Amino acid sequence: MINALDSRSARVVSQPPTRLGSREDLRTIGEATVANPKISCRHVDVFYGDKQAIFDVSLDIGNKEVIAMIGPSGCGKSTFLRCLNRMNDTIEGCRVTGAITLDGQNIYDEKQDVVPLRAQVGIVFQKPNPFPKSIWDNVAYGPKIHGLAETKAELEEIVETALQKAGLWEEVKDRLHQPGTGLSGGQQQRLCIARTIAVSPEVILMDEPCSALDPIATAKIEDLIDELRTQYSIVIVTHSMQQAARVSQRTAYFHLGYLIEVGRTQQIFTTPRHRLTEDYITGRFG
Repeated sequence: MINALDSRSARVVSQPPTRLGSREDLRTIGEATVANPKISCRHVDVFYGDKQAIFDVSLDIGNKEVIAMIGPSGCGKSTFLRCLNRMNDTIEGCRVTGAITLDGQNIYDEKQDVVPLRAQVGIVFQKPNPFPKSIWDNVAYGPKIHGLAETKAELEEIVETALQKAGLWEEVKDRLHQPGTGLSGGQQQRLCIARTIAVSPEVILMDEPCSALDPIATAKIEDLIDELRTQYSIVIVTHSMQQAARVSQRTAYFHLGYLIEVGRTQQIFTTPRHRLTEDYITGRFG
């Protein structure tokens, strides 16, 4: 069970690049906290049975910002991402400790219903996963379940608005009742984004959303992320440092389950303060 948010603040220091010599060198460097965060995480640990995957991570997600999480495969960035809407609850033996709040409310409170939480904090997965339904039904499903429309006309409006926000409306408006699985990979991913938007989230989590897409489809998703950040807080896990540099305002670097460094994206990619970050950015490992 997640504990109440305690008074200890995230560790923020300013120093030259640090050499890895001990576990103490894995403390977080940089701007882990922001004013009036949308999501606030403090001293989060994640365990799969007896194995610890995330170590003492403290990080804020700002309002209407894109924050990218980067790091080598297996470093814990996707595991941490799934903590933010309790998707790890679906994994047997997974245990999360620390504190995670959304607008000041503890999302791991015993009284928290995960269904409305996952509407508030939606997620787009690595591989497009449209339902085996029509394009229209894919987008309308969530609003129906959550009772967001009282009439068919209201539901039609929600579907159209979501598809427009996802940059897909003009491409599919004449075939809304055809299967969503018949779209191209990039269109399917934008359909999944429309499905997420349709339930009026406040935060959108994206777990390597472009890794299965070609460069043209990737560019469309990146343009879409830039447009969506005016309305939503977005957290993106990406294996592409170039993508992180293009779409995010802040970047967090993970290594072996630790949050090593977080700061403005330009600073992380031009003047990283931790040796591990510098080695990863410059391609010495990863």
